[in-house]
Amino acid sequence: MSTLTKAEAPAPPEEKTTGDLAVRLKSSLQQLLAFGSLIVLVVLFGVMNSRFLQPTNLSDILLSTVVIGLLALGATFVIITGGIDLSVGTGMSLCSVVTGVVLTYLGLPLWAGVIGGVLMGALIGAVNGFFISFLKIPPFIATLAMMLVAQGLALVVSGTKPIYFTGTPGFSSLALGKPIAGLVIPNAVFIFFAAAVLAGIVMSKTLIGRYTFSIGSNEEATKLSGINVRSWKLWIYTVAGAFTGLAGVMIAARLNSAQPGQGMGYELQAIAAVVIGGTSLQGGKGSIVGTVIGALIMSVLTNGLRIISVPQEWQNVAIGVVILVAVYLDMLRRKETTA
Repeated sequence: MSTLTKAEAPAPPEEKTTGDLAVRLKSSLQQLLAFGSLIVLVVLFGVMNSRFLQPTNLSDILLSTVVIGLLALGATFVIITGGIDLSVGTGMSLCSVVTGVVLTYLGLPLWAGVIGGVLMGALIGAVNGFFISFLKIPPFIATLAMMLVAQGLALVVSGTKPIYFTGTPGFSSLALGKPIAGLVIPNAVFIFFAAAVLAGIVMSKTLIGRYTFSIGSNEEATKLSGINVRSWKLWIYTVAGAFTGLAGVMIAARLNSAQPGQGMGYELQAIAAVVIGGTSLQGGKGSIVGTVIGALIMSVLTNGLRIISVPQEWQNVAIGVVILVAVYLDMLRRKETTA
């Protein structure tokens, strides 16, 4: 006779399958609702001002999504683990400055500058991961400190002056060039969507992705199962930092300059995009598709408010309200899950 009580007995396979299916359906529904919100915003702004739907403006929206979207891709990995990264904005600036140093001061080829920027982002992520995983510093404090460090280093390395890429042919076309004659969509958009596909593959098909969800769902249980949580957290933050580095390269190419004082505030927009896309701030739940939709919503909202002549201060109010609503909806979803 089994010594397991009824409460301790494992759930039958049919119940597990049904539960997993319900979770997947709920996640798909949230992504569908986010996509529906995006369509509603596009139609609403299009009705309010016909210029909104012009091809050039839609191209501008996609281009403005690139930087926020790349930062949000990295933030998705971190937030699913139950962490947070406040350093992505100033970290992006430091990565763009490093790209500028490699290309203009050292005179190295274009590919070296791109790799230098991405590696700088990965290094920032690795340092964050080390402080959080091995030194047990709370993510909020560790990444807040890194935000200030990256901001200071960007100013020190650049000499507090912008670095211009006028002597680096082809760098700006990395973001603004168009692969097909007459096409209004610039290269940066294709790079962003390629990065999103890569992030989706990493999230769904690799151990890093699997352990990202496992750590966010129940870190203690993950440790007890024999997984080295500290090492995997370090790798997760490193991967997230690489996306920050790519964002630094893209914004430098778009502006054709590395602006050391730029970057503050981007971290909030990236986090907002992730949460709007359905990733829970409490960890264990999220998707790359949802993050891409969330980044598009942020760009459409910003562009739409500007094109209907809403003052900048009210644009900030509107975006703040959207963030509050997104976080509140996440709290409600969590209550329904635990109920």
